[in-house]
Amino acid sequence: MKREYAVYFIFFFLFAFRSGKVLGTPYSDSLINELNKTISQSAVYENVKLKRIEALKDLLRESAVVETEAQYNINYKIFEEYKTFNYDSAFLYVERLLVLAGSLNDPAKITRARLGQSFILLSSGMFKETFESLNSINLSAVPDSLKAEYYTLIGRLYYDLADYNGDNFHVVRYIRNAKNYLDSALNLYPAGSFAFHYYNGLRNLKSGNLDSAGKNLELLYARKDLTLHQMALVTSTLSGIYSLKREMDKAAWLLMEAAIADIKSSTRETIALFILADMFYKKGDIKNSAVYIQKANEDALYYGARQRKAQIYPLLQLIQNQKIIRAEENQKDLLFFTFFISLLLLTVVIFSFIVSGQLRKLKTARKKLIEINNQLSEANLEKEEVNLKLQKSNHLLLEADKVKEEYIGYFFNLDSELFLKVEKFRNAIDRKIAEDKLADIRFIVNKFNLKDEKEEILKSFDRVFLKLFPDFVSIFNSLFKEEDQITLKEDQLLNTELRIFALIRMGITENEKIAQILGYSVNTIYTYKTKIKNKSFLPNDAFEERIRQQVKVVAD
Repeated sequence: MKREYAVYFIFFFLFAFRSGKVLGTPYSDSLINELNKTISQSAVYENVKLKRIEALKDLLRESAVVETEAQYNINYKIFEEYKTFNYDSAFLYVERLLVLAGSLNDPAKITRARLGQSFILLSSGMFKETFESLNSINLSAVPDSLKAEYYTLIGRLYYDLADYNGDNFHVVRYIRNAKNYLDSALNLYPAGSFAFHYYNGLRNLKSGNLDSAGKNLELLYARKDLTLHQMALVTSTLSGIYSLKREMDKAAWLLMEAAIADIKSSTRETIALFILADMFYKKGDIKNSAVYIQKANEDALYYGARQRKAQIYPLLQLIQNQKIIRAEENQKDLLFFTFFISLLLLTVVIFSFIVSGQLRKLKTARKKLIEINNQLSEANLEKEEVNLKLQKSNHLLLEADKVKEEYIGYFFNLDSELFLKVEKFRNAIDRKIAEDKLADIRFIVNKFNLKDEKEEILKSFDRVFLKLFPDFVSIFNSLFKEEDQITLKEDQLLNTELRIFALIRMGITENEKIAQILGYSVNTIYTYKTKIKNKSFLPNDAFEERIRQQVKVVAD
């Protein structure tokens, strides 16, 4: 019996050690799952966009003989689809717009085309070319809406230069220039419009007025009429405010919303996923970080955003290196766990041989006891008192034999289940090693639930014990006043207190052994026993002996 408990202890220790290494996540699992699902479906959203573009191209081919102005309008719609999706295609159509606008000799259309050209040049990180494009624009005969867009683009250009340059001397001048141009734009945007609130918030953010910036952007965030692209702009910028306030969970939540909106609108010119990948990397979530940086890199390459590629590459390399390190750590963990599984298997095999030997000895001893009892019965019928004592001893031995047989059968059943689990586990590990799927091994290892395994073993113990001693609980309660008796829950066979004295009933009296079997400290077992004895109307020193005798008493 002592060896049996030692095996259980080793089994519990192994799975306790492994179950302790669980990686948590600081953000909402539901939103992470939604983002990951959206990334996996990005091709579906892009197909919708490509079909929309193809329909516009079909319309353009059909209107080839229509007046130039109609062609300009259709080309402009195609450009709008491409401008945050693919730089090369957007550039091709903006060049066509410039030719068509020149043919029409319409200053507003020429300016709109130039602004479109400036937008994609800025989005691709071509700052010098953006300045040249903006400097070629004549604002003398264009409406205020285009002037506002012009000032906004120059403001954005200076902000991007400040972010890209990083030099303290130039950054101050860039931010000041950007603020001045945005002030000019805000004077032209209609009050209450999306552009007015957004660029007012952006200006305050870049100037360090976080509370004012937050108010503007929170107003937009609460609106229900925003497009997906507008929502991405608002949540991404609002995330920057919370990041500066060190409220990183809110910042990450908003960035995930921004990334989802970008993917659903097929916006490839974006930075939300890059920043999000950096956040997850710093939190130690390499798995999700790798997914996000890979998608951000694909978007930057597809769009042709030079500055984005320069920003992404260092983080991409860091994450790839970390993945390699994690794979090596997983391999070490696998070797460690394999060693302990092998040790457990060896222990089980040795114990099986020991049990087999004990069983043979038990059968031999039983035969001898029966022979001795028969000889004594035949030899001296007159020695009634001696015979009664021998019968009592024989009864106790038979009861002990029954207990041992029941628990040997119980162990062999548990042993068989353990062999099957270990064999299944080992096969799963071998299969993942053969398939070179090291990352899946941790998932297999973490599927073992120590708490459930231990609880199932204890329940099995309860069932076998109560099969041997069905009146144990009622006899135990007879040693207490009614208000101090133990009441079990509906799904309980025994609780911790009853299990302690059930082991004592079986002859296991050492506190150290009981603590080892039940998974508690020796002090905890001592405390439980003392608490129970103090409630009984029996003296403390007589309580355990009465439990071993299992005699029902009636309180005075």
